[in-house]
Amino acid sequence: MTDYRLFGAETSPYSLKVRSFLKYKGLDFEWIGRSQATEKEFESFARVPTVPLFISPNRAPNQDSTDILSCIENDHAEPSAVPDDPACAVLALILEDYADEWLNKVMFRERWGQKPDREEAAQRTMDQLFDGNLPRAKKKTQDQIVKRMRDRLPLVGVEKKNEKTLKTSFERFVGLLNTHLENNLFVFGGRPSVADFALAGQLSQMLLDPTPGKWLRDNAPFVTAWCEFMDAPKAGAPFKPLEELEATLLPIFKDELAVTYLPWATANLEANQAKQDRTSVKIEKKAFEQVTQRYAATSFKSVQKAVRRLSDNDALSAFLDKAGAKAFFEAANQKGKKAEAEADA
Repeated sequence: MTDYRLFGAETSPYSLKVRSFLKYKGLDFEWIGRSQATEKEFESFARVPTVPLFISPNRAPNQDSTDILSCIENDHAEPSAVPDDPACAVLALILEDYADEWLNKVMFRERWGQKPDREEAAQRTMDQLFDGNLPRAKKKTQDQIVKRMRDRLPLVGVEKKNEKTLKTSFERFVGLLNTHLENNLFVFGGRPSVADFALAGQLSQMLLDPTPGKWLRDNAPFVTAWCEFMDAPKAGAPFKPLEELEATLLPIFKDELAVTYLPWATANLEANQAKQDRTSVKIEKKAFEQVTQRYAATSFKSVQKAVRRLSDNDALSAFLDKAGAKAFFEAANQKGKKAEAEADA
């Protein structure tokens, strides 16, 4: 038996995020597909009914993909997934959160919000759950999966009035990323960071679905090739400094993250702190409303702390300022400093 075990699913972007990271680190691990056959063992370790579930010899079972990657990086520093440039390292954390909490909304909408994508996704899910030994009532089971997942759409923010915003965001982001990847093997240069693993986890899922998959292949060849390479990535060269990346990296932050994800994440965090059940924010002059997401609020708070720790980095400060993103972290800096001062008093 190997030291590491990963319970996951081919239909889970977070499972693929962790699996490709383990491959990049060159670690021997056992991949265990979540199914009826493995459910009892899964439940013996899991605290929540979701994958991934990572089992390691020296740490407690972990189901948070971001924390899993951080722990693996701490235990196995090489090959590094942390950009050498401190500003890039923080920007990678921001992009990871964008992928996990915003791009996931797009993936969920593309998969479960339209035909024929939801039918094919339900079929793949059914194959996985039953290890290919499908039940007699296949159509009924497939319909039950579709209904269960469609009922979850509002929980991740895929409400009817939000769909156009999400679609526009997706197509814009992919176009910007495709341009950036024309001259960069990975987001931050010659080797992958947590941003690559998180973004590819979501986009690789969309490549499996008919509608977004066709759109990606037709409109984003560099993104498509990068997603395929990210299944088992290898470091090709060192990370690049921010100044060498800025020409095509800045538009990703300025034209996409500062327009969609950062306003939403800030509003979601504020709603969570105010114990409000719903979050409401203007995105490109349109109302975007959804159920407040508790985990996303905690995650974004961690990202804000990472930015605050590097508040004296001129390169990061200038980049965020040019991206129109600085304001989303300045308030957090002031609140964070106040909290730290009160803790020291």
